Amino acid sequence: MAQVIRLSVPTELLSFVRLAQLLDAIDQQGKAVDPQQYRLLVDKLNAELREHQAHPALDELLPHFPAAAELYENLQYAHAGLVRTPLELSLSSELAAREALGRMARKG
Repeated sequence: MAQVIRLSVPTELLSFVRLAQLLDAIDQQGKAVDPQQYRLLVDKLNAELREHQAHPALDELLPHFPAAAELYENLQYAHAGLVRTPLELSLSSELAAREALGRMARKG
């Protein structure tokens, strides 16, 4: 049985939540979708994220919508890095990349 989660959503974030729900549903279905429609959805969701990026409720909502959280992180990456990724995961990824680059440099 699916778990029901009730969220308190400010009116100004309703469009964001609906778009985020749709994107998660599409990503989870595992079926091919029309690329233009998918891109349009992502563009609309990105516009909502940019418009409301400073909204205090956004941090509480993003964990419930993984695809939207990833888009938000990509929008913030230029000035904040991987802001929503746990520090340990980010650090281990960086260390693995450095190790791989070191091995390649020694072979070359």
